[in-house]
Amino acid sequence: MQGLYVITDGSTGDTLLSKVEQALRGGAAIVQYRDKTTDQVRREQEAAALRSLCQQHNALFIINDDVALAKAVQADGVHVGRDDSALSAARQALGKATLIGVSCYNRLELALDAAAQGADYIAFGSFFPSPTKPNAPRATLALLQMARQQLRLPICTIGGITLDTAPSLLANGADMLAVITDVFNSPAIAQQAARYQALVLAQVRGMPHPV
Repeated sequence: MQGLYVITDGSTGDTLLSKVEQALRGGAAIVQYRDKTTDQVRREQEAAALRSLCQQHNALFIINDDVALAKAVQADGVHVGRDDSALSAARQALGKATLIGVSCYNRLELALDAAAQGADYIAFGSFFPSPTKPNAPRATLALLQMARQQLRLPICTIGGITLDTAPSLLANGADMLAVITDVFNSPAIAQQAARYQALVLAQVRGMPHPV
């Protein structure tokens, strides 16, 4: 698990599908469907359509919080947090083949515990001020460095990430850059996604970051 990890921005219907397709054309490696509404019919329809798009572009499809929805649409994985379904319950419901990611905020002990329980990846953040979650606890580059030293799991970073701040995260151990606003608010989503993927590839290859 590596690269640009886009999280849906609350758009619905054709607008949602168009935005995600553009991000995928730009090279997004992972898509997370995050919709906290109670419209189950629409959510399942959108999740199924997004799952199909991700398959077409060889990208992973993750559902935020909803284990039942992840199972219904055969998503590649589910992402759970402190207030979401427990990792063990998600694993029991979805089986060993399904990816499970866990939000660990700014706490290394949560990440170590998640790893011990069988998480497939962990996420830290918010690293920078985030318009999506302005009151989120703030994670640091020092935390990221410690996590990289102590964990063998892929690490996802989230929270106010931009093209200017992404290189510091990658240089300090991030495998995935979870982005909402800076991709989906862009007037050129595919091109913006491609810029993020170029940053990741440059880090992987040990090249200077592209301007």
